[in-house]
Parts: sequence; C-alpha cells; structure tokens
Amino acid sequence: MKKRSGSWLRRSIRIGTGILVFYQNSCRLTTLFFNFTFVWNKYLIFFRTKLRLMLKIVHSSLMWLFVVISFIVLFPIFLVLWLVTFPVDNRKRYVTHYFASLWGSLYTWLNPLWRIIIENREKIKRGKTYILVSNHQSLLDILVFYRLKVHFKWVSKLELFKVPILGWVMRMNKYVQLKRGTKKGVLKMMKDSESALKKGSSLFIFPEGTRSLDGNLLPFKEGAFKLALKTQTPILPIVIEGSGNALPKKGFILKGYHRIKIKILDEIPFSDFKDSTSENLKKKVKALIEDELTRIRKAAV
Repeated sequence: MKKRSGSWLRRSIRIGTGILVFYQNSCRLTTLFFNFTFVWNKYLIFFRTKLRLMLKIVHSSLMWLFVVISFIVLFPIFLVLWLVTFPVDNRKRYVTHYFASLWGSLYTWLNPLWRIIIENREKIKRGKTYILVSNHQSLLDILVFYRLKVHFKWVSKLELFKVPILGWVMRMNKYVQLKRGTKKGVLKMMKDSESALKKGSSLFIFPEGTRSLDGNLLPFKEGAFKLALKTQTPILPIVIEGSGNALPKKGFILKGYHRIKIKILDEIPFSDFKDSTSENLKKKVKALIEDELTRIRKAAV
C-alpha cells in the first residue's frame, strides 16, 4: 500500500512538473511568436512604404522624361503650324492654341492613374468671350484645363515665359504675361488683357495668384474682377478638385491614382454685376467657388 502510494505521488510530481515546464515554454513561445509577428508587421509596413515610394519615383521619372521628349518632338510641329497659319490667324492664334490644348491633354490621356471628370461642359458657350476664373491647386491644373477644348489665353507669371519651349509656345500663342510685384507689370498685364478680350479671346485667370499648399482657397486678387467691370465681360467661375493631391505644390513626385474633377459653374453676366465694385464681385465669386469646393469634397467622402 505504501509502495503504491509512493509510486502515485512520484507520477503526480512528474506530471505536475511536466505541466509546469510546458506552461513556461508555451508562455515563452507565445511571447516569441507575438514579438516575431510585431517585428514582421513593422517590416512589411516599412517595405510596402518604401516600395510604393520607389514606384512613385519611377512613375514620376518616366512621366517627366516623356514630357521632355514630347516637348522636343512636338515643338517643331507647333512651329510649322504657327508659320503656316500666321498670315490668317495672327489675331487670335486659334489654331496653335487648339494644338497646344491637344498637346497638354496628351499627358492626362496617357496617364492611367488620373481620372479626369468635367461637369457642366455645356455651360461654356462656343464663340462667346469670358473671363474664366478658377481656384489653383497644382501644376496639373494647366494640363487639365486644356481638356476644356475652348479658346482662351492664359494670364500667367513672367517666369513661365522664360522656360525653354514652354515659354516660346506661350509667347507665340500671345498668352498674357504678368510681372508680379511691380505696378508697371500689373498695368501692362491689364492693358494686354483688354486687348485680347477686344479681339474676341477669352482669358483664363487664377485669382489666387499662386497654387494653394493645402487645397483651401487663398485670398483672391482683384485684377480679374476689375478687368470684367472695365471691359463688361461675363465671368465664368470654375472649380477644380483633386489635382493638388495628384501633384502637390512642393515637389515633382506624382502621388498615384487620383480623381480630378472640374465643375463649371453658371456664367455671371455683366448685367448682374454692372453696379458692383471689384471688391464685392471678388467676394461673390470666391464664395461661389468655395461653396462648390466644399460640396464636392463632402460628396467624395
């Protein structure tokens, strides 16, 4: 009886010891497993982030390389077209602007990561002269707005006219230069803008004067609205959203897939603001663009 009792006790001790060892090892294995999983997940996140960045850099490099090559290839065609049409189209440069529109649109057509949506295109009446005003988020805005396929002249900072090929095209299309920071430069811009409007060319102006860093509207300048009052030209407000996410103001890295939306708002005829001041007109147009921008963003959530 004592022998059996001692044997049972030894077996119990061995079983208990085994359970204790197993429990301790299980805890260690579980801890090791969770530590490994944590490190592995951090590695995967790091790897994916670096991989995405590398892909964006490769994609951006190829895109900008294509831009440079296409400039070299297409400019001679533009030049020949400019020379051929000069005697009959020197007043408005309609043909060469249309070619520039196809040229600029080419980059948005060939990039599969950009989806361009244009709403209310029918609100632009063909053959009518406007002052088109829009918010400004990115360099891409210029390419995207060429998709409107309407005749207009950009009002743009002088620095862009000094860029090889790009600046030549802008000068040859008689786009309007603005030397910022000087009263003389502003007066010349106003004079050239009036001349373009009298010849029947619409103007495209970014009243913020520069690109927004975060997509929110910057204060509007009064130039476009003084011009509208002086020349009795209707204003066509336009809203763009998404371009600042695709290519932010600082940097040249394209940010992957993005939907870029253009919405054309109702025309504001001169009769609606003939008794207004440029300050009040500026506030009215800014409020229209800001409200529509908010609606677009809420609808996208």
